[in-house]
Amino acid sequence: MRKVVLDTETTGLDPKQGHRIIEVAAIEMDGRKVSNRTFHRYLNPEREIDEGAAAVHGLTLDRLQDEPKFAEVAPALLEFIAGAELIIHNAPFDIGFLNAELALAGLPPLNNQVTDTLKVAKELHPGKKNNLNALCDRYQIDNSHRTLHGALLDTELLAEVYLGMTRGQESLLGEESAEDDGAQFSASGEPIRLSVRVLPASEEELALHLAQLQDIEKSSRGACIWTRLDGQA
Repeated sequence: MRKVVLDTETTGLDPKQGHRIIEVAAIEMDGRKVSNRTFHRYLNPEREIDEGAAAVHGLTLDRLQDEPKFAEVAPALLEFIAGAELIIHNAPFDIGFLNAELALAGLPPLNNQVTDTLKVAKELHPGKKNNLNALCDRYQIDNSHRTLHGALLDTELLAEVYLGMTRGQESLLGEESAEDDGAQFSASGEPIRLSVRVLPASEEELALHLAQLQDIEKSSRGACIWTRLDGQA
């Protein structure tokens, strides 16, 4: 499944109080890499921006007056994320705003699969700070240019964080599993068992291994358990 990292900036904290999206950005993942395919729009919210929100992202209503309204960009956004798994930090916040905007535009809510990286981070690092800056520090991602929040910049950083959080043993598996670190299922719903690459030892390596075991056997006065397991005592 395609993966798209998404973020929004808003006029405030609660769409139920009439707050609107003023910036939306998404970036597509290309397997275990961040691609060059992005979607980014500033939006005219048609209302004032809370002082606290403006302090976070630096956007003002004057700056956004000539930008399109959400309903105008919704078709392009929906096309970009169609069929994709959305990777979002604190997903309930962004999904709540997006669905509120879609409702105002007379469109149905999103039905994408969603991964909340904040939830994942809390499970991986309980009791620690798990905001985007803290995660960048933890996974050694340069965020020195992030003086203010911005949807496009934050998607780029979150994509790198997501790769860091999900980096496991994909190098031991085939190329297909390296591109899809989630479970894979057949059409019947049964999990597909991935094949592990097996590299048999060469004759020279086997001889060196045996010699090493014999040295251990000698120095340990017959206490080398590996020779017994190998049947080579």
